[in-house]
Amino acid sequence: MKEFITELEHRNALLFWFGTINFCFTAICTILCFTSSKKVMNVNAWLKPLKFFLSTAIFCYTMPWFMYYLNEPEKIKYYNYATIGIFTFEVSYIAFKAYRQQLSHFNISTPFNIFMFSLMGIAISIFTAWTGYIGYLFFIKTFPQLPIHYVWGIRLGILFFVVFAFEGGVMGAKLSHTVGAADGSEGLPVTNWSKQYGDLRIAHFLGMHALQIIPLFSFYIANNTTQVVVMGIIYFIITSLLFIQALIGKPLLKYHS
Repeated sequence: MKEFITELEHRNALLFWFGTINFCFTAICTILCFTSSKKVMNVNAWLKPLKFFLSTAIFCYTMPWFMYYLNEPEKIKYYNYATIGIFTFEVSYIAFKAYRQQLSHFNISTPFNIFMFSLMGIAISIFTAWTGYIGYLFFIKTFPQLPIHYVWGIRLGILFFVVFAFEGGVMGAKLSHTVGAADGSEGLPVTNWSKQYGDLRIAHFLGMHALQIIPLFSFYIANNTTQVVVMGIIYFIITSLLFIQALIGKPLLKYHS
């Protein structure tokens, strides 16, 4: 583990330390989930920032690992700045609204909230498109020092991340992540995905974490490119079906109260 951490810092010190800071805030939010009575829509207010800090930290450990192979220090430098700036804005605002016991997303109750929600959408769209460009570089470059099936794992992981990150736009357009009822219905533990209605966050989550799952599969399990591509196709189909399931208002698991 120590060697892995050292290598992470070597590959991209800026995002490594930003990710580490987000892990620290994840721990703080975890404590607050057990000690604070603040709630937003009947859920502990600190659960949402916990999840966003954690996902940001994981992302900041994942992308630098991949980008190291590109050997494009100038392009990576500006991507680093964009990552830190945009995610600092996003997670800080989410935590601030949690402290105020108010919604950060889908909140159009005041002109300020409308402006901030719109700004978050614009910022994350720019960042997602920029990540797509990083993925494009992996498709046009060759990496003779890496197994080709691992390269394809990285390519597909970034591609699926971008596709299902943009799926968040569907939730933004609806001003809701629940299909079939208003947000706030009883949810599964930790994830809070709806037990009774469709929830667009499921495909969004699974699709974005293809960024870790598919490259890990390609590196540790797959032996050739065909296996990685087949895994990618299956993964994409399952995630797409979960998206369709949510759109028609069906929960991930049938739940009977």
